[in-house]
Amino acid sequence: MPSTFLGEFFGTLILLLLGNGVVANVLLTDTKGHNGGLIVITAGWAFAVMSGGMVASALGAPGELNPAVSIANIVVGAYPLATGLAHIAAQMLGAMAGAALVWLHYLPHWARTTDAELIRACYCNSPAVRSTVPNLVAEIIGTAVLVIVAGAIGAQGTLGATPATNVGGFLVGCLVWGIGLSLGGPTGYAINPARDLGPRIAHALLPIANKGGSDWGYSWIPVLGPIIGATAATLLWRSLVA
Repeated sequence: MPSTFLGEFFGTLILLLLGNGVVANVLLTDTKGHNGGLIVITAGWAFAVMSGGMVASALGAPGELNPAVSIANIVVGAYPLATGLAHIAAQMLGAMAGAALVWLHYLPHWARTTDAELIRACYCNSPAVRSTVPNLVAEIIGTAVLVIVAGAIGAQGTLGATPATNVGGFLVGCLVWGIGLSLGGPTGYAINPARDLGPRIAHALLPIANKGGSDWGYSWIPVLGPIIGATAATLLWRSLVA
């Protein structure tokens, strides 16, 4: 087990606890943040990404927090296959743990919320307009933007410094905020298989009051789309900066 396992686990746990937590705060009945709207959700997710990345980094992990990014790094040979698979396992387990903590944190509010789709939305994504190819393309584009701009944030410029000097986590959080505001409309911008699949599994397993089905028919799109987008974007970015 690589030393980076715990960092990826706890970083992803924080990511999902705060990210799904803000969705629950906005959507569940009788919360202090009820009906806060899209701006609150996208801002909360931005801070969640920043916080999760900082926790992972402090624990010695790269802070990928995203199996699609880990798979892309495996494809380009950034590290051994075993390391990448360990990162993916840590991210999935961390996502499930973070989602379970959201259930515990908002425990009285599930029974007060009668709309099963709103409850599921606190865990995983569903499209605004269900259409397989456009939904898949939206996830590909959103994840590609994430990977390319994150690569630019960490890239070394001609003066030897990077745009991310001392503020990398904050800038990536801002990037995710921008993706949510600009590209999140069609599918809710999963852009991360762990962000969707881990909580979807938790939704299926947890004794959540008033929950319905976990919409497994859609579940492959927020997994495959980000993997395609991250891998293509990583290969493209490496060709541009080589």
